[in-house]
Amino acid sequence: MRIRMTVAMPEGATRDGEPWPALGDEADVPTIVGAHLVAAGVAEDVTDQPARRRRTKEVGGGADGGDP
Repeated sequence: MRIRMTVAMPEGATRDGEPWPALGDEADVPTIVGAHLVAAGVAEDVTDQPARRRRTKEVGGGADGGDP
């Protein structure tokens, strides 16, 4: 099962001896593990979902994007 982390795990936390994926990163995990993480709200299933685009901060002048 492919999951995307929706929560940042504490620094130093491991899963099967490996560090947890970072917030927003995707990983392949056994289905039972992925289902538990999704049910707990710390990950989302991405098997059938396209990757989310991160919002970018708008850079510009005034409210209309022109000079302030």
